[in-house]
Amino acid sequence: MSMLRLALALGVRSLRHPTLAFDLARVSWRFRNRHWYRRAPFLPVPDRDYVRWRMDTAYGSPDAIPSVRDAERYVRWAARK
Repeated sequence: MSMLRLALALGVRSLRHPTLAFDLARVSWRFRNRHWYRRAPFLPVPDRDYVRWRMDTAYGSPDAIPSVRDAERYVRWAARK
C-alpha cells in the first residue's frame, strides 16, 4: 500500500464516519510544513523527511506505511489531545 492509497482509504472511511473526517483534518493541519505557502505546490502537506522520521520511529523503517486501522486509531487518539 502506498501513502496515496492510505489517504484514499481514510477518505472513504471518513465518508461513513463524519467525525473521522473532522479528526483527519485537524491532525493533518498539525502535520503540515509550517511554511507550506512559500514553496510550490503551495499545499499544506507534511515535510517528507518528517514523515520518514515518524515512520522510522513508529515502525522501524522510514519506508513503512501504516495500516488503515493503525492510521485511524492514531488520528482518533491525536484528535483527543
